[in-house]
Amino acid sequence: MFTDSYFEANGIARLSRSITASAGRRNLPFLCVYGGRSTRVSFDGPLSRLELRRSAAALRLEHDLTFDPVLWRHYDFAKVVLTAFRPDIVHITGPSDVGQLGALLGHRMHIPIVGSWHTNLHQYAAMRSAKWFGWMPRGGRTRVLAAIEDSALAAALLFYRIPRVLMAPNTELVNLLAERTGKSTYLMKHGVDCATFRPRAHDPNAALRIGFVGRLSAEKHVRLLATVNNELVARGVPAEFVVIGEGVERAWLQRAMPAAQFRGVLEGEQLAREYGRLDLFAFPSPSETFGLAVLEAMASGVGVLAMARGGPASFVEHNVSGWLAEDDRAFIAAAVALARDRARLARLGCGARTAAMRWSWDVVTDELYGVYRNVLH
Repeated sequence: MFTDSYFEANGIARLSRSITASAGRRNLPFLCVYGGRSTRVSFDGPLSRLELRRSAAALRLEHDLTFDPVLWRHYDFAKVVLTAFRPDIVHITGPSDVGQLGALLGHRMHIPIVGSWHTNLHQYAAMRSAKWFGWMPRGGRTRVLAAIEDSALAAALLFYRIPRVLMAPNTELVNLLAERTGKSTYLMKHGVDCATFRPRAHDPNAALRIGFVGRLSAEKHVRLLATVNNELVARGVPAEFVVIGEGVERAWLQRAMPAAQFRGVLEGEQLAREYGRLDLFAFPSPSETFGLAVLEAMASGVGVLAMARGGPASFVEHNVSGWLAEDDRAFIAAAVALARDRARLARLGCGARTAAMRWSWDVVTDELYGVYRNVLH
């Protein structure tokens, strides 16, 4: 697997680490290739890892996203490692520097390529471009942003025509990729560690805690959190906001939500404890391919509020394991209503935990290897 992220604190990094660990536990032959601070290869039984050092020319696109335009300089070394490993499949997770290297190696070594889609780059392009067109009339701005989104999607699909078979984490994307590329496209589920992310004891007399975990950037629609906060204050609903993550929107959010707690990037047990202390997990992103943070909150027994489109809508059952909002206005109204109803939040938290227990990383890995076998046969 040539993955976009491995060490970083984001969904694709956690997916890559979890699948690698699951393959190791199950004694499955697996090689994970990723960018990092050094170039080294390690072996642990059937499990292999290849880290490729990113250069000083690497561009920091986000705090958790780096692109090295000269990563291809590792081609010869990576080819030696691949030749020794003798893979049946090359799996690329996106058009990153590592993904492009994997696609080149797979093509030149005549190894079947599987591609998985994990980031809605076209929607991100439009959302991040919006600030440059604020001066335009609304109708014209909408048309320009739609054109940017269409162009970015067309460019991304050029890359996804390289693999023989595709995968995506929700049915909406599965259908889009199958229709636009004409390739066989499979659903690629994500999993969650329900032993780490689990319900924690709550102080019934403590203030209601509302949390968000993720990249603090425009495509996550995080400014809606400030609107929710203001609405709660205006309606006299006491609540504490906890924001976990980093990104370009952090400074704006800190100004707009001065009473909120900003914890930066957390991982592992620290992150799990923070999830477990929440009463409501508010996730306003409309562009998620999956939404692993939502699943982690559910595993922690926390009631979740998410948008009724994108990844979370594929695994959150409305009013059973969470609450799905159709638009910003409905999201704000639901946040206020849920904050006023702790009994309903507790019920949603129980439903969320029950639902999350079905999402095992070992099951995800089994299904992934099933796709690999389909490609070969």
